[in-house]
Amino acid sequence: MLERLATRLVRPTPPLALGIAVGALLVVVEIVLVDLLGHVASRDALVMVFLVGVLVIAMVWGLRLALAMSVVSAAAYNIRYVMPVRDLDFGKTREWVDLAAFVVVAILVSLLAELARVRAVALVQRRREAELFAGVARLMLAAHDPLSVLREASRRLARVLQLPFAVIDLDSVPAGERRVALPLRYGAQTGTLLLPADLPTSVLRRLHEWVVPRLEILLQTASERAAMASSLRELATEQASLRRVAVLVAGGASPTDVFAAVAAETASLLAADATRLMRHEAPGTVSVIAGYSQPGIEVPLGRHFPIEGGVTELLLRTARPGSIDTYDDRNGPLAELARAEGLHASVATPIMVEGRVWGVLVVLWARPEPPAPDTKQRLAQFAELVATTVANAENRAELNASRARIVLAADETRRRIERNLHDGVQQRLVSLGLELREAEMLVSSDPATVKARLRQTVEGLATVSNELQEISRGLHPAVLSQGGLTAALKALARRSAVAATISRCPQRQLPAPIEVAAYYLVSEALTNAAKHAHASTVDVDIDITVDDHGADEVLVLSIRDDGVGGADPARGSGLVGLVDRVEALGGNLQLSSPTGAGTTLLATLPISIDDTPTR
Repeated sequence: MLERLATRLVRPTPPLALGIAVGALLVVVEIVLVDLLGHVASRDALVMVFLVGVLVIAMVWGLRLALAMSVVSAAAYNIRYVMPVRDLDFGKTREWVDLAAFVVVAILVSLLAELARVRAVALVQRRREAELFAGVARLMLAAHDPLSVLREASRRLARVLQLPFAVIDLDSVPAGERRVALPLRYGAQTGTLLLPADLPTSVLRRLHEWVVPRLEILLQTASERAAMASSLRELATEQASLRRVAVLVAGGASPTDVFAAVAAETASLLAADATRLMRHEAPGTVSVIAGYSQPGIEVPLGRHFPIEGGVTELLLRTARPGSIDTYDDRNGPLAELARAEGLHASVATPIMVEGRVWGVLVVLWARPEPPAPDTKQRLAQFAELVATTVANAENRAELNASRARIVLAADETRRRIERNLHDGVQQRLVSLGLELREAEMLVSSDPATVKARLRQTVEGLATVSNELQEISRGLHPAVLSQGGLTAALKALARRSAVAATISRCPQRQLPAPIEVAAYYLVSEALTNAAKHAHASTVDVDIDITVDDHGADEVLVLSIRDDGVGGADPARGSGLVGLVDRVEALGGNLQLSSPTGAGTTLLATLPISIDDTPTR
């Protein structure tokens, strides 16, 4: 209710003629009202009736008309109700005292009414300003960029403050002939509030004291929010880039793919014109192993460079991130290459693998401005992923090499045992058998008994010789060394208790570890098909093809039977050893054995393996 009354009080002042007419009407109404109340109210109470009109005129038309209304009301009251009635004699002191007292009271009432009107005007104005800044705050905070809503905010400011125009600018703008400029300081920046130059000084002072501080707070808040939103977007983009590279690393992608992804992601994230991933190989030399460049800038893949002149020189000397703001005053091949490509600044971070500098990740820009202060920190996260990839690749290579060495050593041990048995024990036993036969021919006394015993000895020696041959074949199939993989597999098929078919055998000799692994894999599969799967037929298919990347040859071995299925290596079958052997050679073994549908073994073995025996 009070707010509604205040709003009515601050409406524009009606015309003066209307005020005079209303004042006269109020005097008449007051006289009529006093006449009606004269017989029930005292003279002092009736005086208050005439003050009502003065109060109304003061609140609507202001103090000047209220003063005139006070004199008229005092005269009307004196003439009509002060004895003698209808006699106004200004020569009498009493008349002046009564008139002066009434006028003083009326003036006080008018002043109070004017003060209430001023307070009401201030109240309404502050409410409008509060609503204005609340709306502008919602407008600015809802926008991603405060600059996009400044026009609407300026329009609202001019409408609420009843100004011809108002312009909010985020930059410092000078004043002109038709405008004044009030500075808006928010954070480390300075904006401007432009207003008409013909505004009264009191209005400008109020705007400077009340409006400018609130605008500065709004601009500061909106600027901080925009900076925070921008930082969050940059963080989300950075995390997405790191996540994409991390997925490649976790998925076991090749180092080449990871390096290329790191080069592209860092260039996109840091708005760089070029990125270089360089490996530190020989002392004082680096080679470019991956890179990304904007059109028109060549990526020198595979090229070797001395480290002089580039940021790499600083980094390799300190093993810490480094930067160069300009290549203009630097000498060396890397600096000359950067200048030739129009690149001005660079930031680099080391790739640390097992405590040593394995390589360098370099980001370059063509713009003359130096990179952001946090670039080194952001770049280091990608360098850590590269280091993880390199370490994983080296560990996998070492593991595969150690596995291969173990397999090669085991195979060589078998060959050595076979050779020792064949050349030593077996030959000795043969010699003993021949000597005993000679002795048998020379014996003359009791020839029957001696011959029988010697015959038993010869038969025992023959049995021992056969057993040693079987042992030597189990250690290393002699047929592999004599006839190769095709002949060995056909020999297995002939001896198999299950009908076995061998198809598409390779026609060339393969590395010994690959042939041995394939032989034992087929041998174990034939044994399982007869002993556990109760199969009637086994199909063996061998082929040489290329891997998924089309780079290396692989031996693909497929073994299928029509048995009962249900094979499970976890139950301790001989397949576990075969899996270890195949994986040790860098291959892969897959088993499919649904119950009642037979068993299928699919092995893939890389042919490019070093089969040099381990001494």
